Amino acid sequence: MKLAIRAMLTGVVLAGLTGAAAAAEYMEKNERQKLRAFSPGVMTEGGRILWMAGQTGLRDETGKDNSGNFEAQVRTTFRLMDQTLKKAGGSLANLVTMTVFINDVRNGDKLTEIRREMFPDGNYPGSALITVSGFALPGMLVEIQGIAVIGDRCSSANPCLPR
Repeated sequence: MKLAIRAMLTGVVLAGLTGAAAAAEYMEKNERQKLRAFSPGVMTEGGRILWMAGQTGLRDETGKDNSGNFEAQVRTTFRLMDQTLKKAGGSLANLVTMTVFINDVRNGDKLTEIRREMFPDGNYPGSALITVSGFALPGMLVEIQGIAVIGDRCSSANPCLPR
């Protein structure tokens, strides 16, 4: 029963993660930016800004320890960020920039792969990837902080960027 509930909740969360942003205009990406799954800039106008504290997925929503498991920590972190954004009336799709801290540069490609899954429409937040020597807790491999804009007026249908 717990497994069925967990599977259902995971499906609901992932469905929310794949929704397109209602507003924000993403600048055109060059080939490297497309390859690394980030936007050079995201234009917003109006809306509410949510400044997100650094989040980590050291433990998932069920309390499972993800120590040492980079992929599990990244996926959990994105789900937790989405939950935080939903409390503010948005979703992960409203994230306009993120700063990602990792302690092993070899995990950069895996991060890119997962970020591409989390933003399937190609509207990636602006991003910085920083390698650090350590984190606040043993077993942590990644921390992500972000800024989201919820309810702004810019979009591909209603551009704000100069043409």
